[in-house]
Amino acid sequence: MELFAVPDLPEIREGDDLAAMVGERVDLREDDVVVVASTVVSKAEGRVFELDDFPASPRAREVADRLAEITGEEKDPRFAQAVIEESTELVMEAPFLLTATRFGHVGVNAGIDRSNVPDGDLLLLPERPSESAARIRRRLAADRVVVSDTCGRPFRHGQRGVAIGWAGMPASRDWRGECDRDGREMGVTVQNVVDELAAAANLVAGEGAGGTPVVVVRDWEFGDHDGSDNHFREVEGDFVRQALREWTFQE
Repeated sequence: MELFAVPDLPEIREGDDLAAMVGERVDLREDDVVVVASTVVSKAEGRVFELDDFPASPRAREVADRLAEITGEEKDPRFAQAVIEESTELVMEAPFLLTATRFGHVGVNAGIDRSNVPDGDLLLLPERPSESAARIRRRLAADRVVVSDTCGRPFRHGQRGVAIGWAGMPASRDWRGECDRDGREMGVTVQNVVDELAAAANLVAGEGAGGTPVVVVRDWEFGDHDGSDNHFREVEGDFVRQALREWTFQE
């Protein structure tokens, strides 16, 4: 398995053809996996906004004031408004905003980015990342595309790459019913391969000012396994989210 970044991509702006830009720079193979950072997908899709595009509601002012009280730092209620509008649920309101997006991803601040946005104040996640992945895939020689983002995960320190959209492959491969080396049948192992590919690609793409938002994964095979597109937990089975709904931050 080999991973390499697509070189020399320019600053992406609304209307840019990401697939064409990648195809011009790399001789892709059909079985490659192309991992594209959500930041450039969002920029190409016009998801750059100004703070003034989100006039603060009383609810947003309440949220911002509460966070400012806790952190001792001023919080812009317009940013809180953007988070609210991009979320189906505020899972936690303190000491930070943990939200559920419309497409199922749970993360901080609805994944809204304020870095590397030269043409505005805010960069919102793609509205439907798997549809974005499918559009890019249709114009590439490679048959598999993952749209990635970086975020923290419970019980872990730091950020990591995760998949928020994918096309051309299942999200996970199912080992249940197969046997381990001792002949024991596995009963619970479902491997989330799109997350693992996103994390591996993030090691190559890097963070900050690296400027390499697209990574090609070569010579990786899904294998002879059952697959599933289950990726984001349904609320009914997400016991951590259910517990957080009942939890209140105490200073």
